[in-house]
Amino acid sequence: MKLWLLGSLLFMPVFASAATLHVVVSNVPDETGTIRAAVCKKDEFLTSNCAGKRVVPAKTGEVEITFEGLPPDTYAVQVFQDRNGNNLLDKNFLGVPREPLGFSRAAPMRFGPPRFSDAAFVLGEQESVVPVVLRTR
Repeated sequence: MKLWLLGSLLFMPVFASAATLHVVVSNVPDETGTIRAAVCKKDEFLTSNCAGKRVVPAKTGEVEITFEGLPPDTYAVQVFQDRNGNNLLDKNFLGVPREPLGFSRAAPMRFGPPRFSDAAFVLGEQESVVPVVLRTR
């Protein structure tokens, strides 16, 4: 009987662990449009191809966006306020963003977008919170 139990345990499906990530977006200037957030791996960063994406209504001050079922890995969060509803981060003719945006770890934007390494954090199996402050230029 014990061998049968051991044998059945060996053939049980193995479920990968997953975590919940709460992204707390602050400094939202007004209720215009939506807040678009993405949790990205290195090869997805600064693209619209991030696996984890959420859109919530903008709310003056602070918005929390929850991502569930993320496998442990290294990620970066990118967020912007889509003020005109075109699903894109609007930029001026020099490529400077015209809509509020921010990144995890307050990644600096020096003469262009931040590097993944500046925004990256390791997400384990535990529930985590990542703050993102929107910058309005």
